[in-house]
Amino acid sequence: MEAGGGTGEGVERGLDYEDLAPGRTFETAARTVTGADVQAFAELSGDRNPMHLDPAFAARTSFGRPVAHGMLGLAVATGLVSALGLTRGTLIALVGVSWSFRLPVFYEDAVRVRLRVASRRASSRADRGLVTFAAEMLNQHGEVVQAGELVELVKRRGP
Repeated sequence: MEAGGGTGEGVERGLDYEDLAPGRTFETAARTVTGADVQAFAELSGDRNPMHLDPAFAARTSFGRPVAHGMLGLAVATGLVSALGLTRGTLIALVGVSWSFRLPVFYEDAVRVRLRVASRRASSRADRGLVTFAAEMLNQHGEVVQAGELVELVKRRGP
């Protein structure tokens, strides 16, 4: 597995479509999800459900304490993937996401993303191709808390 520093520093250009062979794997650095992150996401999204923000309310839920928004987890996952710099300068677009929320992400969980190139296929244009990444977001205990697929349109080197 190719580890990433998580910062993307020093990466001038990411990988081209041809470099992203099926089976190739990568892992991001970890990032701690804080209460401030959850509060900021609540303000940005407008989702102020007390299970995310009110410790007294959350204590009475099946989780027993506040949990991060599921969509905040997905946003953090895509940020961690971006920080790897894998497709810096070669990414044309994120074209699809299929995602599931398996376990809660709690305040102060340290999450990281494990990526595997699941498949790729050329597009109708010779200068680009579609790459599907299988992604798992893990917490500090190694539990998969979220998982899914990210489909990216990536530049090809050409003939």
